[in-house]
Amino acid sequence: MTRCRFWRLDRHPEGNTDFARFLSLQEEECAPLAAGEVRIAVEWLSMDAGTRMWMSPRTDSYQPPLPLGSRMVGLVLGRVIESADAAYPVGALVRGFGQWADVATVVPALSGLEIVDETVGDPRQHFGALGMNAWTAWVGVSEVAAVRAGEWLVVSAAAGATGSLACQVGRNLGARVVGIAGGVEKCRYLTDELGVDIAIDYRSEDVSARLAAIPGGVNAFFDNVGGPILDAVLGNMAHYGRVAICGMVAGYDTDAPMPGPTRFDQVLMRRLRIEGFFIPDFLERGAEFMPRLREWLDAGKLAMRFDETPGLDNVLTAYERMLTGRNIGKVVVRL
Repeated sequence: MTRCRFWRLDRHPEGNTDFARFLSLQEEECAPLAAGEVRIAVEWLSMDAGTRMWMSPRTDSYQPPLPLGSRMVGLVLGRVIESADAAYPVGALVRGFGQWADVATVVPALSGLEIVDETVGDPRQHFGALGMNAWTAWVGVSEVAAVRAGEWLVVSAAAGATGSLACQVGRNLGARVVGIAGGVEKCRYLTDELGVDIAIDYRSEDVSARLAAIPGGVNAFFDNVGGPILDAVLGNMAHYGRVAICGMVAGYDTDAPMPGPTRFDQVLMRRLRIEGFFIPDFLERGAEFMPRLREWLDAGKLAMRFDETPGLDNVLTAYERMLTGRNIGKVVVRL
């Protein structure tokens, strides 16, 4: 029998800090595998803002809440150490939704489990330029926002994992890109490392005023945040602009529904199209996205900075860094 350490959700969190009050690190023997299950020795954990909704009691979100007492769930990358599914042999490097644990037990059909390419030099890129953040960026920019060459694309939370990739996808498609982020360091990262045309520091600048200077207005908006940032962009959209709603991190720290945009009238005045999307709806298309993403990665046209924390014990520290915006790029935990 294999022993397993895991984070358990004990209470619904309040806010985006002090998670040790709500989750606890537990240890127990792993149960024998049931038919079809796969056991993974986790090497990397992905810290993603959307998992904050699983901790909430809200039943009207895009994912049902985890029952209290459950093992916390997130994306994992590791090697199969035991398998009751012949499609996932022992030794295979796999990625999917598992537990915040050193040993994860999953049902492949329910976890999106897949064997990943081991020729990738940095395995963390399976969470980055070749992972679901990149799939989200590709779908949101190229399909939902339908960005075309020469248009102005605005991205919020642009220095985060999904936002930084959305900026690069837009740039690679020929768009002019505006990244909104918090702080001088993040804005410098956007312009100097990612090639963003304009970086706006929402902490020290008037976002609406900066966007008002864009000739012709904003054609497409990739939104990770919601709240006041969404309002600032709506008032500066071009006619027939498109808004791709990827996340609403501004409201993840409360169990109450977010209020609607105060500038919602602009949807009519400017004939805008707003569409929310959720990448698990596109998981079966992953193989379709990979050739272009791999081509861009290998050519140096798609990059990811990693914010890495060592040790399962430090998961909550890494998670809080990500939710409070103290990171640049992708937050991962190395086990």
